[in-house]
Parts: sequence; C-alpha cells; structure tokens
Amino acid sequence: MESKTIHIALVSAPVYSHLRSILEFAKQLVQLHQDLYVTCLVPIDGSPCNKTKALLQSLPPTIDYIFVLPKNLEDSTQDTHPAFLVRTLMIRSLPLIRDELKKLISKSRLAAIISDGIITQVLELAKDLKVLSYTYFPSSAMLLALCLYSENLDKTTSSEFKDLLEPIKIPGCIPIGGVDLPDPFEDRSSETYKEFLEGSKRFFLADGILINTFFEMEAGTIKELQEQESRGMIPSVHAIGPFVQNESNCAIMEGNKYNGMECLNWLNKQQKGSVLYLSFGSGGTITHEQIIELALGLELSGQKFLWLLKPPSKFGIIFEFGDFSKDPLKYLPNGFLERTKKQGFIVPYWAPQIKILGHSAIGGYLCHCGWNSVLESVVQGIPMIAWPLFAEQKMNAVLFCNSLEVAVRAKVNEMGIVERGEVALVIKLMIEGERSQGGITSWLGAGSSYEAEMSSGAFGSSIMPGKEVK
Repeated sequence: MESKTIHIALVSAPVYSHLRSILEFAKQLVQLHQDLYVTCLVPIDGSPCNKTKALLQSLPPTIDYIFVLPKNLEDSTQDTHPAFLVRTLMIRSLPLIRDELKKLISKSRLAAIISDGIITQVLELAKDLKVLSYTYFPSSAMLLALCLYSENLDKTTSSEFKDLLEPIKIPGCIPIGGVDLPDPFEDRSSETYKEFLEGSKRFFLADGILINTFFEMEAGTIKELQEQESRGMIPSVHAIGPFVQNESNCAIMEGNKYNGMECLNWLNKQQKGSVLYLSFGSGGTITHEQIIELALGLELSGQKFLWLLKPPSKFGIIFEFGDFSKDPLKYLPNGFLERTKKQGFIVPYWAPQIKILGHSAIGGYLCHCGWNSVLESVVQGIPMIAWPLFAEQKMNAVLFCNSLEVAVRAKVNEMGIVERGEVALVIKLMIEGERSQGGITSWLGAGSSYEAEMSSGAFGSSIMPGKEVK
C-alpha cells in the first residue's frame, strides 16, 4: 500500500448476505476511486464456510480482509436460534474489532470506518478513535426511515404494534400495518425490541449513512430523509445502490453432490418469460407442510417453474451453509416429480441465481423479499410474488406490493400456511395480470445511482484526509 493511498476500514456483520453486499459496495468504491485501499473486518465463529471463502478470495488486490474470531463462544449450541448467535458474535467481537482498528490507524492513514447497519456499536468505537464513521445500510430507505423514527414511534404508541387498527405512518413512506413491521416489533417487552431502539439511536452518531437503494425506486422516502438532513435532524444520507453480484460464485458448491448449473440447460429450452423461479434466499426455509402446499399449488397453476428447494429446518433458516446431508426431494408430495416432469425443474440447495434471473425464460420470481434478492430481481426487471419469512422482509413486501406495485403477496391462513389454491391464484395474477413483467420497467429508469453519488464527491470528498471529525 503506497503512502499516499487513502485507507478505509469496513466492518461487516457476521451474516453472509450482509458481507456480500458491503463487499460489492467496496468493489465499486475502489473502482471509482483508484487511490483507495480497503480492509474489511469479518467477525466469524470458527472456520469460514466455503461460500465466504470464495467471496473473499475473489476480491481485487485493493481490498484486504481480516477475520475477527472471539474465543468465548462456547455457550452457543446448535439449538440456539441463528439470530441470537449473530447477536452474540457481534457483541463479543467488539473488543477485537477495536484492537484491529487501532492497529490500522497506527499503520496507515485511516480516513474512515464504514460499518454494517446492524453493528452500529462500531460508530461509538469510531468516535472514541476520532475517525470519520459511516454506516453502510444494506436494506431499504424505508427501513432506515423506520430506524430513525423508531424512538418517536415508541413514545407515541401505547399498545403492541401488532394490535394497532390503523396503519403506521413513517415520514416519507407508504403507511404500513403494525403486523408488517420487522421482527423486533412483535413484542415491545422483548430484548430484541430494546436492542433495536438502542441500535437505531446510534445511527445519529454517523457522519453519513450509505443506503443500498436508488432514487427511482424510493424517491419519496429519500426526499424526506434528505429534507430531514437539510434541517440538521439526521446525518447525511446517500442512496448509492443497487449493489448486486454480477455473477454467481460456483465455488460454494464444493462438497455438494447436487449440480445446480443443470437448470440453465433446462431454461434454454423454455419459451421467453414462461418460467416462475422460486427461492427463499441463501438461508430461508419453509416447513414440510408448506412445501407440500406450495408444490401442489405449482402443479395446480399449470405454469412452468424452476424451484430451488431446501429441506425444512428448526428455525426456518439454514445458518451453516454446506450441510447437504438431507435430501430435499423426499419432502415433496408423493408422485409430484413424476406428474410435473414436463412442467418444472427442481434444484436442491443451490442454483446460480444471478444467471437464472437474467435468463430470458424467467417471467417471475417467488421471493422471500430479502433485500439482496429483490434488488437482483429489480435489476433484471422481473416481477415478484412476495413471500416474506423473517427480519424486515414483510416491510419489503409492503414496499413492492403496495407502493411500487411490481409484486403480489400470497395470503396466509390462520395457521400461517399459504394454501395450494392461493399459490395457484397469485401465480396467475403475476404471470397474466397487471403486475407482470412489463410493469416493473415503468419506474426502473436509470436504475443505479451509485456512480453519481460516489464519484461526484457527495461521499468520496468527505473521506479525504484533513476532513474534521464531527
């Protein structure tokens, strides 16, 4: 690293989807500003999985990484919920993160620290170390607006949010029902809700917030955030997305007996826009009962489909990617594969999603509404069936169904199951209705605003040496 090179430290959350997103941002940053050098601190529990290794090994030489490995995680077990494991790992990594940041400061001109939006404690560390601090927010401007408004919302709401009869009005956002707020809002007495409020307060310590979204998609919310910024109410806000992977990384398939690439040959034989792609992200899973209803609904719809299928899991999420011991196909209804062999194609565990969504045969995407996935769908102009599972995914579903109107949402019954008839109905609405593939292009526009933001100086100039820390 040359002495005149400007050094930036990134701190990722210990979640693969977050790491992938912040590194896509880093790659664009060093490409646009060739005098930058980036070091990414990555908290891990044990050895990194194959897909994390592959992701880090693919980085350009101007991006380095350091694993942060706490030693006191012995109290975590396989029966612990993945969300709790992530929280524990982040908290216990903080002293080591501070030590690594101090080392970077002593060795180079560390111009700024950029931390993931769910590890806001790093903003406090940066203030103590007197280094400019930014938050990379890997989700929607709507979720950021909720975070910044959450303290006010907490003070003005007396009941549980899920019991509210009227929609909640977050400044600059479409009204949203209390039941569609992120998971921590389900119980106001819970520790996760209190931690959400505390984490949201720390955003105000940042010198700037960088959001993985773009103006054409969330214009109203971004305008409101910028108006609050102009009045000195919140830190500077920059919509710099969308950041999505350019291609799928096949190295994560090591040890997997299933070949997820075969589906591309099948897609090549299908008509343009005729196939529904189904995936619940890299970690999301559904119950055995729901797999049966979804399968029978697909069969009932008569539509072509490509399904990335994973087996059920205890917490609805596969935390350790790489365990291929279960055969997902055994959870399908009896005779389903034979009856639908001309209608669909099922891929166990993994598929090259970027290539799939970019294929001309894909006409829709049944999606869990994880932010990376919805951005990948938007970039390719693919309409969606919204099937949120956890975290902020219900909020994302509201944004794409009710505001942008490029998705339809599957309704669940009183047992929390989407029944086969409903599955067939929403597939028909998406493939043949107003929210089909043509609708998404009306507002997509230029699509990406990161080059304008990051190369014009809106963000880049603020991390140049000599900038005074607020």
